[in-house]
Amino acid sequence: MSDPLAVRSTGLTKRFGQQTVVAGIDLAVPTGSVYGFLGPNGSGKTTTIRMLLGLVRPSAGEHSLLGSPMPESAGAVLPRVGALVEGPAFHPYLSGRANLTRLDDADASTDRSDTRRRVDAALDRVGLLAAADKRYRAYSLGMGQRLGIAAALLAPRDLLVLDEPTNGLDPQGTREVRHLVSGLADEGRTVLVSSHLLAEVEQICTHIGVMHDGSLVAQGPVAELRAGAGQRAFVETTRPRDAAAVLRQLGARDIEISHDRVGADLGDVVRTDLAPALVRAGVPVLALGVQERSLEDLFVSLTGEGFDVSG
Repeated sequence: MSDPLAVRSTGLTKRFGQQTVVAGIDLAVPTGSVYGFLGPNGSGKTTTIRMLLGLVRPSAGEHSLLGSPMPESAGAVLPRVGALVEGPAFHPYLSGRANLTRLDDADASTDRSDTRRRVDAALDRVGLLAAADKRYRAYSLGMGQRLGIAAALLAPRDLLVLDEPTNGLDPQGTREVRHLVSGLADEGRTVLVSSHLLAEVEQICTHIGVMHDGSLVAQGPVAELRAGAGQRAFVETTRPRDAAAVLRQLGARDIEISHDRVGADLGDVVRTDLAPALVRAGVPVLALGVQERSLEDLFVSLTGEGFDVSG
């Protein structure tokens, strides 16, 4: 029976000297999902990915890929994993095709007689076939990023790990990468996409994990996290402090007063209870509204900072 989780970690930790950069995280990436690994730059995403792939040894904890423990099973598992980590690195004097050919030749699990077909198929998939014979040093940043994704697609992969795959891409290139990731998921592959852009992740991901200061502060299906974001009420009144007191008595949280406006997270408070409670307390209500909180609101509250959620 196959493991329901393509990536699983327990207490995964990385320390550099006295500094803890990843603090005991428990990742759960379902097989067949598109998992958005989200967080501000410097939150520990890339270090986590490097530990998962065996590029960095964890200080504590354990993890598995595709149902097999790492790093013991690296020899059997890693050929089934494609990865783009911290940007691509290629020979500048070689063409895009020649760079991929060298990578393919170095893979002992592939058939050398089929190299040209695989290389051209990978280039075509990322829209670089027309630039296949151009030297890498003449590639733009976005073209180089797409060549890195092509390298991850040279052989069939069950798991793809893409660290900031749209870095340096223009809006059209970003859309193409989103379409590519969605297509890979439709083929049954599991894709872990690291990003600091919420809008990019939200459009393509089925599951999300949020990193902040080395900790995994939220994780789960997108729909579940969105539902958990809750509702926020806004009251306009000439007596904002009295309105805030009523909301607090009802059980609302994170209450903010700004001039004649009060905002509060409702939590378990029933929205239809707001107006009667305010009226009973004699609070004049000029306007009353309730909004669904967005994932952006949730993530900013979790991380305590407004990172580039929209790009």
